[in-house]
Amino acid sequence: MTAQIVLPLLVGLGIFLTGMKVMELALHQWAGSYLTGLIERFTRTPLRGMLIGTGVTAILQSSSAITVITIGLVNAGIMTFPKTLGIILGTNIGTCITTELIGLNLTKLAFPLLLVSGSVWFGTLPSTFYARSYRLQRTLHHIRSLSLAVSGFASVMLGVEVMQSIVPALQSRGLFGWFVEHAQRSILWGVAAGAVLTAIIHSSAATIAMTMGLAAVDAIPVELGIAIVLGANVGTCATALLAAIGGSRNGQFVAWSHIALNAGGALLFLPLLPLLHYASVLLGANPSSQIAHAQTIFNIVCSILALPLCYLPALRAAAGPKQ
Repeated sequence: MTAQIVLPLLVGLGIFLTGMKVMELALHQWAGSYLTGLIERFTRTPLRGMLIGTGVTAILQSSSAITVITIGLVNAGIMTFPKTLGIILGTNIGTCITTELIGLNLTKLAFPLLLVSGSVWFGTLPSTFYARSYRLQRTLHHIRSLSLAVSGFASVMLGVEVMQSIVPALQSRGLFGWFVEHAQRSILWGVAAGAVLTAIIHSSAATIAMTMGLAAVDAIPVELGIAIVLGANVGTCATALLAAIGGSRNGQFVAWSHIALNAGGALLFLPLLPLLHYASVLLGANPSSQIAHAQTIFNIVCSILALPLCYLPALRAAAGPKQ
């Protein structure tokens, strides 16, 4: 069992998380300084904050990273709590880019992408030491950062492919049948599984990617996969909660607003799960893309519904102008 299930799962998850971290760091290296400046300057209204949060998260591919950065800015007194409300809404929308890309089933292109991007990275390495002009050095720096980001994304795809390889072994042991049977009695099993797994590995994208891979080979029904997605959105709050420990009161407010958005959204959509499933079927033909679309619909609808609340005077005045 260890060789057929646990080992491939751990290896695939390791490749996936490594790829996510490489992609995150490379994109941050490419545009991180500009993005921090944008967050500080363009968050005067919740709507503008939501747009900035969406764009920055889509670029850095990590809602947890943006949330942690935001908590840090609040703890440092650079931002006030009301200015973070829109950013929190935007991070949930921006993070959907990863799952939508995974839903395109690009796993066949993963290895060629890794070879090409890796070749570009190594090919430009010597030039960075001999480039004399600042402009050339800057250009080479951007090329190397982007090629590294592509390598990270290719690793994410490879990780998904490795994790999918455990499906036959699980099916042969009847573990899926047991899990699906319990989930059919109560869909809360799926929500709980998504929340716990995401809280442990600190990556909702990894949990959702595994779920999409299982649904793609008909190991689990799409509706159960969507329930796991709802739980993953709740579980991802664990990172923000950890980041807020020992911080200022307003930094903790940021973490709790993140939790309120995701947990409240999951409770709202739980009775509407069949409707969410139906909407995702209209947008996608295969199970993995349907789960990706469900994640996108869930996050966009939750953020849009919560946006008017961010304009409430009582909420915007909850924290003082200074931290």
